[in-house]
Amino acid sequence: MNFDQILAAIGGFGKYQKILYIWICLPQILLAFHMMASVFTGATPPHHCQEGSSSGIRNQTFIPGSVTGNASLLDVSCFFLENQTERVPCVQGWVYSQEVFQSTTVTEWDLVCTKAGFNSLGSSIYMFGLLVGSVVFGAMADRYGTEWTCTKRRMLAGIITDYTFGLGYMLLAGVAYLIRDWRKLQLAISAPGFLLIFYIWVLPQSARWLLASDRREEAVALLRKAALVNGRVLPPAFQVEKWEMLGGAKRNHSVLDLVQTPQMRKRSVILFYIWFVNVLVYYGLSLGVSRLGTNLYLTQFVFGLVEIPARTLVLFVLPLSRRLSQSGFLAVGGLACLLMLTIPADHPNILTGLAMVGKFGITASFAVIYVYTAEIFPTVVRQTGIGVSSMFARMGGVLAPMINMLHNHSPATPLILFGVSPLLGAMLALALPETADRPLPDTLEDAENWDDSLASIKGNIQLCENFDPTANSTEKQDLKQLAN
Repeated sequence: MNFDQILAAIGGFGKYQKILYIWICLPQILLAFHMMASVFTGATPPHHCQEGSSSGIRNQTFIPGSVTGNASLLDVSCFFLENQTERVPCVQGWVYSQEVFQSTTVTEWDLVCTKAGFNSLGSSIYMFGLLVGSVVFGAMADRYGTEWTCTKRRMLAGIITDYTFGLGYMLLAGVAYLIRDWRKLQLAISAPGFLLIFYIWVLPQSARWLLASDRREEAVALLRKAALVNGRVLPPAFQVEKWEMLGGAKRNHSVLDLVQTPQMRKRSVILFYIWFVNVLVYYGLSLGVSRLGTNLYLTQFVFGLVEIPARTLVLFVLPLSRRLSQSGFLAVGGLACLLMLTIPADHPNILTGLAMVGKFGITASFAVIYVYTAEIFPTVVRQTGIGVSSMFARMGGVLAPMINMLHNHSPATPLILFGVSPLLGAMLALALPETADRPLPDTLEDAENWDDSLASIKGNIQLCENFDPTANSTEKQDLKQLAN
């Protein structure tokens, strides 16, 4: 038996997996808090020079920090007029409006004018930390991960996990509305993370990894526990060869295998670019929400809310076509960003509406690419391909705040980049193979000869069902559908 057949025997997505699934989803809420916190902690309130208040201009109008595309407004916030004629730099600091925020990192360290770039740099450094973390802890997850879900349910499980990220996105707007001081807000969203230390005792190790590491007794104990919770019985005797746990690979594979053969090279480069673009535009729009000119808290909430229908739509269209879904959603995101260029700044509601359409498209595209990537890369290099794709994605995250910073000098530049890059990705996606309702490639040879080398999986499914004598009729039908 291979591990997927063992999972079918004990219940591929039973009560045991669902309990684990709830525990795994909870950290997604905290992840959303940290990913989007800089929208509030690093916000730039309306401000003017400190000298303006001490020079008799006490009624000087605050310059909105989130609308700095106009050069004259930027000059007014960075200089003051002495004797009504001479421009003098703000050497004594700035006065910030406290109408919305009590304090932010910007107000504490005067990250405006010549120092404004440090604000975006902080977000880029955070994203770079995610890049490093994905490399270090991603490798650990491959080794000690908790992959307990049957193959048929993994797509649904992966997409639904992202619903909790959207929930965290929306909750952050409420938390930030109640806590207007950036230090207290950062503490409020960070402190709950310490509670996750108990996951060390709650989440089990991966039975797949234990079997692959010849730690059979530990794996059997976990599998029996899962079977008991699911109301199943682990077959009294089963044999799992170590090479089966590793995907049947006879030799080691490396990153170079992703680009050595023509078809794999083309598909890898396209997937890497699509991952890069998805994260670039996703966080470019999300972190630039303060420039839309509408209520920041309400807009942040709706930006999170729009993820729910986006991911729900994916569940319906993804079974029809991976390729067209990927291309279509990228096109929607790109076109919405370009259309924003045609709307004057004095129509913030229309701008916000288009931004939400763009966010909808890129969120849906993000949900598709996770599934699509796992299906295109053959089994022997699947984890490697997903890992490298994730690295390219994090590069997009690092660049997104820097591109947003260009808005101060050229308001159109970020939207042009966020619009053109997804449209290019939409065209490239059409060159990828369709994977819906098709057996997936196991080897590099299968990937090169997609139409000729894909073998039927009906035999394996039949074996899987034979080892599942207690399965109900619904689960049997699921297994048969997987063979079709």
